[in-house]
Order: sequence, then structure tokens, then C-alpha cells
Amino acid sequence: MRDIKTFLANLTHHPGVYQMLGENGEILYVGKAKDLKKRVGSYFSSRAKDPKTLLLVKQIKDIDITVTSSETEAVLLECNLIKQHRPRYNVLLRDDKSYPYILITQQDFPRIDLYRGPRKKKGFYFGPYPSAHAVRETISLLQKLFQLRTQKDSFCEGRDRPCLLYQIGRCAGPCVGLISKEEYAENVRMAILFLEGKSHIVVEELQHRMEKAAQGLNFEAAAHYRDQITRLRQIQERQYVHVDEGNADIIGLAMQAGIICIQLLSLRGGQILGSRAYFPTVPVYSTSQEIITAFLTQHYLGHPSHIENIPKQIILETAFSEQHWIEKVLADQAGHKVEILFPTRGEKKKWLAMATNSAKQSLAAHLFAKTNMRERAAALQTLLELNALPHRIECFDISHSMGEATVASCVVFDQHGPLKSDYRRFNIQDITPGDDIAAMRQVLLRRFKRLQKDAAKLPDVVLIDGGTAQLNAAAEVLTGLHITNTLLVGVSKGPDRKPGYETLHFINKAPIHLPADSLALHFIQQIRDEAHRFAITGHRQRRDKARRQSSLESIPGIGAKRRRELLRYFGGIQGLAHASLDELIKVPGISKPLAERIFATLHDATI
Repeated sequence: MRDIKTFLANLTHHPGVYQMLGENGEILYVGKAKDLKKRVGSYFSSRAKDPKTLLLVKQIKDIDITVTSSETEAVLLECNLIKQHRPRYNVLLRDDKSYPYILITQQDFPRIDLYRGPRKKKGFYFGPYPSAHAVRETISLLQKLFQLRTQKDSFCEGRDRPCLLYQIGRCAGPCVGLISKEEYAENVRMAILFLEGKSHIVVEELQHRMEKAAQGLNFEAAAHYRDQITRLRQIQERQYVHVDEGNADIIGLAMQAGIICIQLLSLRGGQILGSRAYFPTVPVYSTSQEIITAFLTQHYLGHPSHIENIPKQIILETAFSEQHWIEKVLADQAGHKVEILFPTRGEKKKWLAMATNSAKQSLAAHLFAKTNMRERAAALQTLLELNALPHRIECFDISHSMGEATVASCVVFDQHGPLKSDYRRFNIQDITPGDDIAAMRQVLLRRFKRLQKDAAKLPDVVLIDGGTAQLNAAAEVLTGLHITNTLLVGVSKGPDRKPGYETLHFINKAPIHLPADSLALHFIQQIRDEAHRFAITGHRQRRDKARRQSSLESIPGIGAKRRRELLRYFGGIQGLAHASLDELIKVPGISKPLAERIFATLHDATI
């Protein structure tokens, strides 16, 4: 590598983009900077760095610098270079598609359709929608409400009878003259009002038509308008919220088993247009701030149609240092003010929770998709050198609080995903509190003795949450039970318990580290995380039950009925613990002497 001190000494303070190059000139990382000298110099300073940066610096052999005329130009250039070269140390978003729109054409009998690309066709455009699925869902809804045609002109020409869509009530049959031009134009006008977020006007007009039809004894038409109104009100309750000027994107983030999911929820005109999940490629040890920053730049600046539709508000959960810089760049490109908000309460916080929950659901669906599961199982087969896909994988984990209420979990997976009916929990007893090795030995002995007794199928692979000590304890148990055809693998966590740096331990074989993007590692992480979740849930239930009962059951005069009444009255043990003596006396069935004993016991005091 070139002399870094000389290189940094001659580096400019101007904004620009830097490219970290590897041994063979490959681009390892692309970054932007307001001040190139300070930013690039920070990589080689003596200050503490995160593990990802340390790994990157070790591989840097050269640095390529591009000075830009403005900070905005630096962000745009960085985005283009990442998209072009896809460096391994950058967060990479795979999103090359333009936004889809709903198009209502300008014709005698307009057609409604999904549209992508430059808006050159004559007509009314509505959106952008986050996904084609959201567009198709809305078009289907408009067909039911206003019976607009979706068939192409070539399909409609020369027809002498209506198509199936007319038969099922999704088209008014304009191609065969079953509706007048004026009536159809009115349906189009109502659909446009709906798409503009003015459904209250549509409802008012439909109410007026329903009343007029009823007065004219046209009850069939009145019933039709009534059904339209009912459906519209249901949509309003589900889709409409209040936002400033009705234009915002809400971004939720979820992570599990080494996979990141970003959920983008789009609101336009006060209406939820839909949401879309993104699964970027993320290097190990990337922070949530890095991931969000990369998403904002690559998503909004990576495609011309995205730039045209940058919202006025972007709502996030995690603040990041480059907020004002990114706001300025997005505003310059959009031609209007852009705010990045981090709400802590109120309606916007509720929307953020909605996006985050959607991200978790999308991630779970992605992890447990059959194609993903089979690919991961195949990768695990290759890693462990198995003769066939593993038909049964069991994972064991231990959970306790400083040795209190120790619970072990056993979760079971096959090549299609989790077998939740086979999950088991074990209350660990008669061991030294906090002795995880003894706990692991006990749960494995109980589990495999029972499997042998029931002549049940033994697992092909057993994952042990822990290192060499836990693995050796597991090996002793299986050897003692003469079980030889089950492969044992220990999974120990990496530095700072960060996912992606796990070590896999084997009996009579050197431990290995897998790359962060390994499908086999993702599968192991997924199973291990599920075992941890199942164990900690059981531990908390056992711990809370023990704490709740032990303090109350020791009080003379408190039986199951009074204990239940106390907990119900105060909403749980926490509420009871904070209750005053006067509040205790108010509980039905609790006398003053008994209330004094309860108070004294809970507060370790003497009344």
C-alpha cells in the first residue's frame, strides 16, 4: 500500500467519494464524505474501531479518491458506484425496479391499469405504490366498487357479448354498449375521487343516490349503493390515517438469523397505499444506522422514478449522524422540503410500530419459506458432510437469571422448517445454580432416555448452544446411552454476541467460522435463535410464577382465592408490590390485620 501518511497529508478537505481497493484492485468499500481528509483519515487513526472497520482496513491496498463540487453530488456518486460495483463491505439494496402506478386512460371509455416507466401516456396517474401487488389489490377493489374496465382495447374491439368480468359484477360492459358514456364517465370520476383520498365525497354522493333511488322505489339500485357505501367505509377504517399534507414513508427494521428486513410503508393523500419488504445484503457488524443510511440513499436516489416521488416526511425509529446531510440531498433532488423524523410518541409512533411489526412478519415469512428452508438445509448438509438432507435437527439451550428458575429448551426442525408440536421445555432441578454444563447434561439425558424408551426417531444433528464444555458434556451423555449416529455441533457466540461471528465446534475436529452470508450459518442461527426464544419464554414464566407465589403464599390467611383476588385487583404482582396499606384494605375479603401482614411481607417491614 502507498505511504498512508503522505497520502493523507496531501488529501483535500473538499467533499467527495473514496473507494477502498483490495489486493487485486477490487473495490472493497465505497464511501462518501463532506471532508475527505477527515473521513478517510479516521480509518487509520488510533481511535477504537468496530470489528467491520478493522477487517476492512487490514485488506486495503490502495484508495481511489473522487472530489465532487458539492455534498449532494458526493451522495449521488456514491449511490451510483455502489450500484455499479456492489462492494462486499457496503450494505447492498437489490431494487432496480421503477415504482408502479395506477393509470386511468383518457378515452371514451377509460381503462384502468398498472403502469411502470416514464409517464408519457395520456391519462391520470395515481401513486406511486410500493409494489405491484398493492396496485393490483387497489385495481381489484375499484373493479368491485365502480366497475371500470381493465381489458385491453384489442380484447374489446369487435365483441358482441360481454366477458366474464361483466358476469361477476366487475365491469359495466362498455365494450358492448351496456352502459352509456355519461354513466361510465361518472363511475370514472368517482374512482378518481377515491384514488385522490376524497372518499368522503364519494360516500356523500352515494348516500344521496341511495336516498333518491329509495324514494323512487328503485330498491335494487338503493341496495347497490348501500353495499358500495358499506365497502367504502370499511376501506376508510382500514386504510386512512392523518398525516401532515398526507405524504410520508414509514420505515421499519427487523433482524433475525443474520437476515435484515426493511419494511417500507407508503402513505399518500392520507391513505396507506401498501408496503413492501426489502432484504439488503448486509456485512457483519453493520449498525442499524449504517443500514438505514444506505437504504435511504440507494432506494430514493437509485432510480429516476424514485427521485420523482421522494415524500415530504420519512419516519424512522433509529436516529443517525448524517440525518441533516441526507435531508438536504433528498430535498435538492425532490424539489421540496424533506423531513426525517424519529417519533417517540403519538400517531407517528403507532405507524412506526405498524411498519416494524410488518418487517418482523415479512422476515419470518422469508425465513420459513419452503424454498429458503430447503436451500439452507442443503447448505447445512454440505457443510456437515451428511449423506442426505437432515430429516431432524434438534437444538438445546439453557436460560436462567443468575441461576434462578433454570429452564432448558429443545426445538426441532426438518428440511421444511420448525416442527412446533415436537418442541419441549425442561425444568432443571437439583444442580448448582448457574451451572450450565450440569443443566445441559441433565436435559440431554432426560431427552434421549425418553426417545429411546418410546423408540422414537433420533435426530440426525443436535445443535448445542455453547462452546467446547457444553459440547463435551453432550458427547458424554450420548456415549453413555450408546447413541452413535447423531452428529453433535456446538454453536458459541461471537464477540459482543454479534450474529455472523459464531464459532462451530465439533468432536475430534477443529472449530470453524463461516462467512456471514453462508446459508448454512443462517440456518444454524435461525434454529439457535428459536431455541433461545423458546427457552427464555419458559424461564420467564417459571421465574415470574415462583416470585409471584412465594411472597404471597408465605402469608398466613392467604390462600389461592385471596391471592387470585389480590393479583386481579392490582393487575399483577408489580401493582400489588407498590400498593399502600389503605389500598390493600379496600380489596374485597382483605381485613385490616391481613392487609398489614401483606404490606409488611411485601416491604420487609413491621407494622
